[in-house]
Amino acid sequence: MTEIAEANEKISFIERVGKKIPDPVIIFMFLLAFCLVLTAMVGGLSFETPNAGGGFTSHVIKDMTETENVRWLFDNALVNNWLAFGNGVLGVILIVMLGVGVAESSGLLTAIIKKLGTKLPDRFLAPAIVFLGIMSSIATDAGYLVLIPLAGLLYAGLGKNPLIGMAAAFAGVSAGFSANLIPATPVDVIIGMNAQVFAEAQGVPFERADGTPLTPATMHYYFIFASTFLLAGLGAWVTNRFVAPRLEKMDYQVPEDISISDFETTAEESRGLKAALLGLVVALGLVAFLALGPLATFTDETGRTVSPYLNNVILLIAMVFIIVGVSFGFAAKKFSSMMDVVQAMVGQMNTMGYILVLTFFCYNFLGLLAHSGLGTYVTYLGASFLQMLGLQEFPILLIIGFVITTALINLFVGGLTSKWMLLGPIFIPMLYAVNPEMTPDLVAAAYRVADSSTNIITPMMSYAGVILAFMRKYKPDLSFGDMIFMMVPYSVAFMIVWTTLLVCFFAFGIPLGF
Repeated sequence: MTEIAEANEKISFIERVGKKIPDPVIIFMFLLAFCLVLTAMVGGLSFETPNAGGGFTSHVIKDMTETENVRWLFDNALVNNWLAFGNGVLGVILIVMLGVGVAESSGLLTAIIKKLGTKLPDRFLAPAIVFLGIMSSIATDAGYLVLIPLAGLLYAGLGKNPLIGMAAAFAGVSAGFSANLIPATPVDVIIGMNAQVFAEAQGVPFERADGTPLTPATMHYYFIFASTFLLAGLGAWVTNRFVAPRLEKMDYQVPEDISISDFETTAEESRGLKAALLGLVVALGLVAFLALGPLATFTDETGRTVSPYLNNVILLIAMVFIIVGVSFGFAAKKFSSMMDVVQAMVGQMNTMGYILVLTFFCYNFLGLLAHSGLGTYVTYLGASFLQMLGLQEFPILLIIGFVITTALINLFVGGLTSKWMLLGPIFIPMLYAVNPEMTPDLVAAAYRVADSSTNIITPMMSYAGVILAFMRKYKPDLSFGDMIFMMVPYSVAFMIVWTTLLVCFFAFGIPLGF
């Protein structure tokens, strides 16, 4: 049996298993009902957990089917356990998506990719394509739908197999999804804000190992900044060392209806990019004014240093995206009135419907776990098991173990947000209980590394079918297994080297962000 045939067989197995796994919303519905019944069975159970003072804290699991607790569930279902959960984490996620939505709907991100992509010199083509893919992850549609086909065409224009460029772009967009040079991206907000919720729900300090408080949206910024350049170089090396030599031997065709002119920026888009640059200068000037003026750092009456601009960095980033997006949109004639801007925001909110449904059941489930004490009990059992294995003395093994666990789950369950909602509430308090050096930001960073690295080799990734359709324009008989087998070198290299970078940050005490 050939390697390709074996890969196809394994991928078919993963696809079959993945399709049998219910949607995460259904999983949370089931978990909510199951845990409600479970509390009725174990209600009154008491246990003790170690506390920071060296003693023990007693806990008793509440029976959530008792009248007063059922009343609590209904009284808190809409506001405290959903809309206001985690100090309004849902609202913060929606706000940052508004800003990105305006920039994406205006065509700004697509125009940037086309402008830069068609100007790439041959010798820097591979690293530049991977880098652009990583940066485009802030608006996934532009990366998948514009950069990947553009990369194929650029390689075809050089007389090389287009699949080489498409593989490099796919690796950048998807495998580098959690890296970026821009702080407070939607991924940062979703991971960071929920990490804070998961930690505080079980009394885990939301701070670094040295006691420095974490800022949810920027707690990984140093790490993802370094990761952007590391992955761009690594992706280019994998392309030139492993992918290109094999694909150069493969026959391909270039359809006559595909032309580089399809990806060139129009006169309107060029005009829009100039206006966007001016808008960026204005937006950054406004941010600087606010950071040095009304939102400047000050010392409160207790002597604590407060930095309002950091506490509101998500709103500031969203404001920058809106200003730059509006500047481009009007100059490029994508927007003709402010109503078009409103429609862009509405359109982005339409895509958030699933998030609203998911968070309703997820946050109510988490609320039940916290109020009943069942979540603390699960953490206690898991931490006790890991300590029994002696892993509390080996935090690096805990990091690697969590990366491998997440990577395996990612092969069968798609969606960064839904998996984080499932894994975060369990592992953030559990790993901290095993070893206090396993802080929320470290666990969340390990999750990002694993989830992103295996995105390109799972059939459950939402854009997998789209990428295959693009590639089949040049290789009609290309199978799903062929595509996944093509991407395996990127996935393996990214996970090993990226995990090593995270371990280095941890081992040398380098902050992951600010």
